[in-house]
Amino acid sequence: MLVSAAIAIGVWWNANTVSHLFIHRPFFKSRWANAAFAVFQSAAMGFPQSVWRDRHIAHHAGRAYRFRLSRETQLQVATILGLWIAIVVVAPTFFITGYLPGYVGALLLCAVHGHYEHAGGTTSHYGRLYNLLTFNDGYHVEHHLHPSTPWHVLRSRREPAARASAWPAPLRWLECVSLDALERLTLRSPLLQRVVVRMHERAFRPLVAALPGAREIAIVGGGLFPRTALVVRRLLPDAHVTIIDASRANLERARAFMRDDTVTYVHRRWDAAATAAAGAPWDLMVFPLAFDGDRDAIYTQPPAATVLVHDWIWRRRGASRIVSAALLKRVNLMRR
Repeated sequence: MLVSAAIAIGVWWNANTVSHLFIHRPFFKSRWANAAFAVFQSAAMGFPQSVWRDRHIAHHAGRAYRFRLSRETQLQVATILGLWIAIVVVAPTFFITGYLPGYVGALLLCAVHGHYEHAGGTTSHYGRLYNLLTFNDGYHVEHHLHPSTPWHVLRSRREPAARASAWPAPLRWLECVSLDALERLTLRSPLLQRVVVRMHERAFRPLVAALPGAREIAIVGGGLFPRTALVVRRLLPDAHVTIIDASRANLERARAFMRDDTVTYVHRRWDAAATAAAGAPWDLMVFPLAFDGDRDAIYTQPPAATVLVHDWIWRRRGASRIVSAALLKRVNLMRR
């Protein structure tokens, strides 16, 4: 299973980084060196580099791809088949249970990647970690505007009006997943609730330990399942907690979970401008992953002396702790 996953990720990464870069800007001056590298890439990916190139060039040109069986393609296909036959002879079990599932997984990853790069319009992703690992593959709008631009220059060509997503292309399907739906799933399982609270408490503890003076704490949203309020109550038992949520039903659920008359429940949508005008009365404000607002503004201009922001794992800011690698989640602590 792990071997197949490694093969799938490796082939997908190769196809969308090394192979992609090679398509647009061949690595060598010598024609024969480029031809040899194309054969090597074909063997590494299990897919003819010439076919990959022709499909991609057709995509950029906005025309339908037409397969042609060139000598180059024949050599690359023969190399791939030769490698596969050798693996079957030497390690047939590995080929069937490891390589083949990984190869199919890689093709699926590449298909998902290509689809979500353009679903609803060509889309970029500006996450630092993803672009570091994939040679700025996330700058896809910019790549289409400047297809021959070297990968390390794309960041300087960032398009202000580009359609952007918080998710890299292979994970962009998660935009269709409702965080509220996942929360409601948690509501159905006491076991899941305990696990979620435990994970958050482990991440919060070292951050909250640096806030011994926090007495007034506001939690924006999070009323559906008040994990943050439950954790804060454990870690800062003397603090006064206020939960602000636009849903009265969510607040009632939170009240049932908390069973604490000292908690204040405010039924309204949090407004940054109103909070700034009134002067934030809180020592600490907490924002959920499902926060519907300008998260970057919270980081650049914290609305309270200290803010704790739930975010995706690749968006590290300030003092930070990972909540769960499986859930792709971390919490960031920012101070004014």
